[in-house]
Amino acid sequence: MEPILECKNLKKLYTACTGLQDVNLTLERGKIIGLLGPNGSGKTTLIKLINNLLVPTSGTIKIGGYKPGLETKSMISYLPDRTYLNNWMRISDCLNYFSDFYSDFDLNKAHDMLKRLNLDPSSRLKTLSKGNKEKVQLILVMSRQADLYCLDEPIGGVDPASRDYILETILSNYNENGTVLISTHLIADIENVLDEVIFLKNGCVMVHSSVDDIRMKEGKSVDSLFREVFRC
Repeated sequence: MEPILECKNLKKLYTACTGLQDVNLTLERGKIIGLLGPNGSGKTTLIKLINNLLVPTSGTIKIGGYKPGLETKSMISYLPDRTYLNNWMRISDCLNYFSDFYSDFDLNKAHDMLKRLNLDPSSRLKTLSKGNKEKVQLILVMSRQADLYCLDEPIGGVDPASRDYILETILSNYNENGTVLISTHLIADIENVLDEVIFLKNGCVMVHSSVDDIRMKEGKSVDSLFREVFRC
């Protein structure tokens, strides 16, 4: 089966800095993968390249065998690091919008997640806490039957209790044949749900390994290896 993501000598240069430098990656299907690194390491740049929001300076990137474009829009479910929903909208408006826009959106699944997270579909976004807004956005993303879920800092701005809800929602609702790519710098909070990790530093891949290999070969946790690699 075709890998869900392939990057070959992928480079993205900005005017003042390097976003990514000669990134080579192959990600298989059916995995939960942590894209890990401090702020400015290139995580968001890679996710934006995957979603065709940026164009590579050089090298290639393919999703399911296709270059980012119209063919890949239906394969990817993307959670950006900033909110994009209008505050005047009700939760139900958001669900209907996604249902109209994406043919793979499961409205029943979305309503079920709302119920389990005690969120009222009639509530307006402007009345919700930051954590509950994050949950609504995640519900929208995870209610699709995508091949690749790109989640950019899904737990970065919420309290520890909300992080637990968010991680449980991800684990319980992603397409089992799909891959979840989670960008974060909060390693300890997500380590237990990951199959693989990618460490990015200054736009370069420092580590790409299974979590089991790190624990067996290195004799340490992902969080401990991360602190060693980044000296933090």
